[in-house]
Amino acid sequence: MADADAAVPPVVVPSSAPPPAPPGGAPPKVTHHGRVAAPVASSNEDTEELPEFEPFGAPGPRGFPSLAEYLDISKVDMMKNRAEINHQQHHTDRFNTNFLIVRRGQEFQVKITFNRPYDADKDKFAVEFGIGPSPQFSKRTYMPVFPTPERQSPWAGRVVVAAGPEVTMGITPTADAIVGRYRLYVAVVTPYGIRRTCTDVSRDLYILYNPWVKEDVVFLEDEEERDECVLNESGVIYHGTWDDIAERNWNFGQFDFGVLDACLYVMDRAGMPIVNRGDPVKMARIASAMLNSRDDDGVLVGSWSGDYSYGVAPTSWTGSTDILLSYYRTRKPVGYAQCWVYAAVFNSFLRCLGIPARVVTNFYSAHDNDGNLKTDIILDENGRIDRKNTRDSIWNYHCWNECFMARADLPTGFGGWQAVDATPQETSDGMFRCGPASVRAIKHGELCFPFDAAFVFAEVNSDVVFHSRKRDGTMEVVKVKKDHVGRLILTKATGSYDSRDITELYKFPEGSVEERTVLEKGEVYGCARDQSTLPEADVELRLPALEVAVGDDFELCLEAVSRSGESRTVDAYITGSVVYYTGVTSADFLFKTPTLELEANQSVKELWQVPARSYMKKLVEQANLHFIATGKVKETGQIITAMKVVALHMPKLSIKVSGLNKVNELMVATVDFTNPFSLVLEHVYVRVEGAGVLSPVFKYYGHAPHQQGVQHTLPLRRGGVPHDPPRPPEEPQDLPPGRPLPQDRGHCWIDQWREDLS
Repeated sequence: MADADAAVPPVVVPSSAPPPAPPGGAPPKVTHHGRVAAPVASSNEDTEELPEFEPFGAPGPRGFPSLAEYLDISKVDMMKNRAEINHQQHHTDRFNTNFLIVRRGQEFQVKITFNRPYDADKDKFAVEFGIGPSPQFSKRTYMPVFPTPERQSPWAGRVVVAAGPEVTMGITPTADAIVGRYRLYVAVVTPYGIRRTCTDVSRDLYILYNPWVKEDVVFLEDEEERDECVLNESGVIYHGTWDDIAERNWNFGQFDFGVLDACLYVMDRAGMPIVNRGDPVKMARIASAMLNSRDDDGVLVGSWSGDYSYGVAPTSWTGSTDILLSYYRTRKPVGYAQCWVYAAVFNSFLRCLGIPARVVTNFYSAHDNDGNLKTDIILDENGRIDRKNTRDSIWNYHCWNECFMARADLPTGFGGWQAVDATPQETSDGMFRCGPASVRAIKHGELCFPFDAAFVFAEVNSDVVFHSRKRDGTMEVVKVKKDHVGRLILTKATGSYDSRDITELYKFPEGSVEERTVLEKGEVYGCARDQSTLPEADVELRLPALEVAVGDDFELCLEAVSRSGESRTVDAYITGSVVYYTGVTSADFLFKTPTLELEANQSVKELWQVPARSYMKKLVEQANLHFIATGKVKETGQIITAMKVVALHMPKLSIKVSGLNKVNELMVATVDFTNPFSLVLEHVYVRVEGAGVLSPVFKYYGHAPHQQGVQHTLPLRRGGVPHDPPRPPEEPQDLPPGRPLPQDRGHCWIDQWREDLS
C-alpha cells in the first residue's frame, strides 16, 4: 500500500488559483462558472425585468427625440375580477387571490387603454409574457403575442374589441405552456425603439394546467370526475381496517390565499428548471420527493414515534392550508406527517396547479419488501410467532395519490390514472419518492415502465408467507396467504361523500386466470412470489370481526372449523398486540395457548374476556389491536393461521351549523364533545376549519370531566374568508404554565389515560 500511495502524483495548484482552504475552514463556494454560461433558471420568484425602453440603435448627439406623438400605453386591465369572463371561463373563480389566474390552451382577455385611438394599419404593439430569470424565446420563458394574424408566435393573439383608445386582446397560451407565475408587458413599436409598460406586479398572472382542454395532457373527459378531482376542496380519507372502515374529513384548501404561491415555491425549492414545469410527469415526480423532507428539506417531516413535542401530531391536522403556508413562510419543513397527511397535502398541490388528483387508501399494504412479493412471518417449531426474527410488517392501511395525465413516454393505453406517493419508504433514483406509475401498467404487470411500478405492484399483490424456524436456524414454508395484502382499495366517490371501490383498477380478481398471468409476468421483472406447493389443511382457524370502542371490555372468540371426516386436535397459540397502523408491534397484552378438540366435520369456539385495563395502558396513537392465531394439527402436522386487526373506535365530535347558507350571510357553527370515559381528560384542544368559510382556529380547554363536555361556537360567513393569509393563533390566556401551544404539540387523550393508570 505504501508503494501504491507513493505512485500517486501530487496535486499541483496553479499559481493563479487561490490557495486551498485551511483544514476546518469553509468549503469553496459552488458556482456555475466553467460549467455553463449562466445558471439554470429554476426560480419562479426571481423575475428579470424587461427594459422599459429598448432602442433600435445608438442615440444621436442630443439623445432620442420626444416619443410623445407615438402610441403609448395609459392603462392595462387584467380583467381579474372573479366575476369577470377570465376567471369564470377558466374555472379559477374560486381562487382567493388578487391576481389573474388562467389555464393554458384556452383564450383569456386583457384590456389595454392607449393614449389615443388605436390604428391597426399604423400602430404596432405586442403583449409580452416572461417567467423566471433571464426569459428567452428559445426556452419558451419569453413569449410575445401579436394582435394581427400576419404575425403570430406559438401563443395565439387577436383583437376582440377595438373601441377608440381601448383594445381588448384575446390571448391563447399553448396547451403545453410552462405552468407558473408570469409577468405581463405591453410593448409598443416606435421608429426609435420599443417602449414597454412600467413594471407593475399587479400585471402578474398565473397559468395553470387545463384538464378542460383536449390538447392538454391532463385533460379529463368525465365532467363530474373532473370537477371532483380539480375543484372540490373537501375530501374524505379512509383508514382503519378493510372490514371496519373509518373516515377522516380533510380541507384541501387548494384555492386559499397564498396556497398557489406556496406550491410554486415547492418547485423553486426543488431547483426544478422553469422549462420543465409544463410537463406534469416531471412535476409529479419532483413533487413526490419534495412533499417529504428526507433528502431535500421538503414540506413535511414524517414521524411515527408518538412524540410530537416540536410540531403538530399527524392526527391533529384537519387541512393542507396551514402546512403549505407555514412551509412557504418559514422556508423550513413542517412537523409532523404520516401517510395520509402526505397524501392529502400532495392532493392539494396537484389540484391547485390543475392536475386532476385523488387520495386512495390500500388496506393491508405490504411495505419494505424491496419489490418482491413476500411478507415473511416466522414461527417456532410449535407454531408460535417468533417476534425476534419477524422483520416484515403489513400496514393496516396506506394512503397515496393518483393523478390523471397522458403518458407520451409509455405505449398507448398506459396513460390515465398514475400512482404517486410522497411518503418516504424506499428511494427511487436516489431520492425518497414514488411514481408516477401507470395504474394500468400495475394491473397488467408491465413493471418495466417508469416510474416505480414494481414497488406499487408489490404493495397490492404480496403474499403473506409463514415460515417454521427450526432449532438449527433452517426455515420451512408452512403456510401462504395469497389474499391478505391489497384486500381493498378505496377513494372518495365522485360527487358524494360515499366511498368508491377501485380495487379492480389495480388487480384482477384473486385466483383468476388473468391474475396468475400477471403475477407470472411480474416475476419476469424481479417480483418473485413464493412457489411452495402446500396441501390444503382440513382445519381452519377463524377470528370473527369485532367493533370495539376505546375503553371497552370485549369478548374475543377463536373458532376452529374441521372439514375432516376424522377427529382433530389443535395446539393453538393466540397473541394480542397493540400495534401502530404500520403493523409494527408496540406491546403484547394477551397470550393464550388453548388445545382445541374437534370431532369430524364440526367446529368449536374458545372465548376470552379482554378487560380494557389490559390494553389501555399500552395503547399508542391510532389505537389498533392485532390478533394472530396459529395452530398445529397433531394428526397431520399442518400449521394453520388466522389474523385480525381491530381498529378501536374513537369518541366523536358533533358539529351543527345554523343560519342561512348564502354568500356573505352569517352562520354559526357549534362544536360539541362529551367525555365518555371514567376519567377526567386534561389539556383538551379543539381545532376547527372549513373550506371557504373558516381559516383554522384553536380553542384550549383545561379539562373535560366524565360525562361532561366542551362546546365551542364559531361565527362564519360563506365567501367571507379575507384576502389575507391566516395568522397563527394567539396564545390562550388560560394555558397552564409551561404548556406548549396546540400548534407546537398535538396532545392525545391516550397520554392522560396512561398517566392515570400508572
